[in-house]
Amino acid sequence: MKKILIVGAGAVGTSFAYSLIHKGLVEEIVLYDIDEKKAKGEALDLAHGIYFTKPVEVRAGGLEEAKDSDIVVITAGAKQRPGETRLQLLDRNISIYKDLVPEIVKNGFKGIFLIVTNPVDVLTYFAYTFSGFPRNRVIGSGTVLDSSRFAYLLSKHCDVDPRSVNAYVIGEHGDTAVLAWSLTHIGGISISEFCPVCGRRCFDEDVKKAIIKEVRDSAYKIIEYKGATYYAIGLALVNIVEAIVRDENRILPVSTVHPQIFEFKDVPLSLPSIVGRNGVKKVLRVKLTEEEEKELYNSAKFIKEAIDSFSSLSLSSR
Repeated sequence: MKKILIVGAGAVGTSFAYSLIHKGLVEEIVLYDIDEKKAKGEALDLAHGIYFTKPVEVRAGGLEEAKDSDIVVITAGAKQRPGETRLQLLDRNISIYKDLVPEIVKNGFKGIFLIVTNPVDVLTYFAYTFSGFPRNRVIGSGTVLDSSRFAYLLSKHCDVDPRSVNAYVIGEHGDTAVLAWSLTHIGGISISEFCPVCGRRCFDEDVKKAIIKEVRDSAYKIIEYKGATYYAIGLALVNIVEAIVRDENRILPVSTVHPQIFEFKDVPLSLPSIVGRNGVKKVLRVKLTEEEEKELYNSAKFIKEAIDSFSSLSLSSR
């Protein structure tokens, strides 16, 4: 895999491009934006730093660049305002995707869609619907960032390196996100067994509630402080792209459209998934506690209701 087209040259798209350049994963990075001057300026600014990185071509281009791109990463969309939920962005962003996704496909794209725009789960569904692509090749960034936030908070509380924490947030990337404590391990030890050794009460209910709230509210807090989130999601996207480009078969909680989960059909949400060169190779329906299963049900129901409210926009006969 050699070429990535980033659709949207805003803060998220350019932060991702900057992180991707440093990783040295691809040979070409093309920035597209409806504001052509913005895309050209960002691409030129990034290209001027190639002297300090591994060789890569960075330039601005149109949607025709999708034809020979291996991955199209869509970050374009309306900006989340302070106090606004991700789901409240839906009206504005579905209309963008309704035109954008078919245009990318029309230009001959045959690679993998990576959806980033919020609400990412619902828009992953509509990208899947509008594109006609198979499920494994339409991936949402899902709860990869949420899981990173979860691991970071646990690492601070337990005073360990974040890379020693294996933690998953599943379900919606949003207010119904499920922190899967039963799947959480520190240094290979389940958190329920690690806590007595750690001695920091990280498995106490009051501590758990505080961490859950912090993970779910992180984006709102950052948006209130500085207007947008973009650095961490840029790094999270590089993590996903690396798994695809290097065919790593890495397990990541990305969002895909599931044929059936509970009684709901075609619901996009995040579960641990094996990610490689062809996108999502397999979704792992892991065993959860009864309470976590109930929370996942509520998350799936919430997303399904959001999709159904906009079902008239579907262009597919699936």
